[in-house]
Amino acid sequence: MSKVINYYLFAPNLYLYIRNFNNLFAMKKWIVSFWSLFFPPCCVVCGRVLLDGEAHLCTSCNMDMPRTYFHLQEGNVAEQLFWGRIPIVRAASYFFYTKGSRFKNLLYDLKYHDNKELGYFMGRNMAKELQPTAFFEGIDVILPVPLHPARKRKRGYNQSELIARGVSHVSGVPVDVLSLYREVNSSTQTRKSTFERWENVEKVFALHPSCDFSNKHILLVDDVLTTGSSLWRVHRCLLLIRMYASAC
Repeated sequence: MSKVINYYLFAPNLYLYIRNFNNLFAMKKWIVSFWSLFFPPCCVVCGRVLLDGEAHLCTSCNMDMPRTYFHLQEGNVAEQLFWGRIPIVRAASYFFYTKGSRFKNLLYDLKYHDNKELGYFMGRNMAKELQPTAFFEGIDVILPVPLHPARKRKRGYNQSELIARGVSHVSGVPVDVLSLYREVNSSTQTRKSTFERWENVEKVFALHPSCDFSNKHILLVDDVLTTGSSLWRVHRCLLLIRMYASAC
């Protein structure tokens, strides 16, 4: 009898909790809708007001995005960047970037306009296109290329990590942001030549001694692929740690 009484005493509180939660959720939706009347979400690329069901990109710009389709091409340009340098299995890049292209806004918004959700969005979308090709088969962990702590504090986030987490959300492969870190706060790569890019990332990455990637298949993620210098340096760190561990 006491159990029944306790149940009925608890039930009204539970009902009030659920009702208040629903009211709060409805209020949040109302506030978002009201805000959208004056500040509607717009396409990052063309600036057009987004329709219901669209996010960050309008349907037209999403269809017009200059995708590389590297994941469908064996021996593609991205893979060729690392031939003779890294024993890669596969390499891919989402879309082509050309100077003056309106799609540059995707990168600028992600890196400089505090649009964190755009990173997740791009990572998820890319992973959805890669997944049917078994691109993630056998991968154990995702390593995003890290920012130096000082730069991350200034920006507030690491855009490569956001993309990696979007990829992880679709692929189910875990993201590791603790093992790899950047020792040197090197200058930006944006306006550097090919030689300067390679020189700029010399000895800037390191791995925590406790990490163990033995017999692991690793997916490296960076926000922009130009010469491949950053990814090559990360691989060099992994290789040196493995050689050190073998010597011990």
